[in-house]
Amino acid sequence: MSTSHTKLELALDLQIATDNKQLPTQQDFELWVRTALRNTMTEAELTVRVVDAEESQALNSTYRGKDKPTNVLSFPFEAPAEIELPLLGDLIICASVVEHEAIQQNKPLQAHWAHMVVHGCLHLLGYDHINDIEAEEMESIETQLIESLGFNNPYKEQ
Repeated sequence: MSTSHTKLELALDLQIATDNKQLPTQQDFELWVRTALRNTMTEAELTVRVVDAEESQALNSTYRGKDKPTNVLSFPFEAPAEIELPLLGDLIICASVVEHEAIQQNKPLQAHWAHMVVHGCLHLLGYDHINDIEAEEMESIETQLIESLGFNNPYKEQ
């Protein structure tokens, strides 16, 4: 069955673990996740955890060996082969890094949040940007998705 016209059944666990008050709404996160996952599956479960710089830095250090906070970390769920679950994994997004990057890159904050959610979801789907070919493919998909949400190409200078 084609998923292109099938509604995505989404279970999104949004966790707010920061005092930052300039956060997108639950509906924003759901829209961005649905957009990133459209045409890929009919059912998905994932957690989006919005954190402070301290938690982001600790996780980035532990899992990537980089002792600094980062914008988004993706932790795909890998079920045993014999088990089929719609669980995609977890996204950890650092609110202060997203804000700082939006200012530095002269982008609307909401647009950068959308980009980070879409970017993280694509990682959960298996996309990466380790080499130029993968990066080009991932950026092309991201750009299409972000523009479909009404935002500018996230990779163009603003």
